[in-house]
Amino acid sequence: MMISAIPKNIDELKNKANNKHNWHDRLESVEMLKNYDCIQSRDILTRLALHDPVFKVKEKAFRAAQALGVSKNGKPIYLSKRKKGNLVKGINKKLEKVRNLLPELYSFDDFKKKFKETYPEDYDIYDGNMDNKFDKWLSNVLNSLP
Repeated sequence: MMISAIPKNIDELKNKANNKHNWHDRLESVEMLKNYDCIQSRDILTRLALHDPVFKVKEKAFRAAQALGVSKNGKPIYLSKRKKGNLVKGINKKLEKVRNLLPELYSFDDFKKKFKETYPEDYDIYDGNMDNKFDKWLSNVLNSLP
């Protein structure tokens, strides 16, 4: 059932929707906002549906915005295709930089942790889009770095 009011925790939901370092927060925000038909929830859902770098969040926000009948400039919004290939420009150079910040003998977990610390937005994008293939992808890229 749709509630025609502003959520009491709108500021918290807005902050979660803007958290570029945690796609789980953005997805949680979408789950809550889809129940409210108000200007703020429509704006946030539209922005996430059009621009979120994690496809799961983008798709869920799109479905919610579509259910609210959201349009942009009088035209219906469309869900863009899932990105293929490198999701972040220059990711290999960034991962090489992360590797170079670590001591000579490091574990995969050390590398993963350093990647998350150094490039939290990039880590979030790959973690959110790769599902359970993230570790395998990261390991393959790490092994192929010069």
